[in-house]
Amino acid sequence: MFGLGTQELIIILVLVLIIFGAGKLPQIGGALGKGLRNFKEGVKDADEATEEAKKLDDDKKKDA
Repeated sequence: MFGLGTQELIIILVLVLIIFGAGKLPQIGGALGKGLRNFKEGVKDADEATEEAKKLDDDKKKDA
């Protein structure tokens, strides 16, 4: 995972805990989860739009 070992991840988590505090971590985690969910939905929508455009393009080529 990005070349990070266990020690590096622990240090990063401790720094995040110190900077944001324990009370903000659930809010940050929730916001991060929502952001990732929205990103995945956007990628899925883009893939579907691309497939639809390919089908329309193929249909136009067949008609020509």
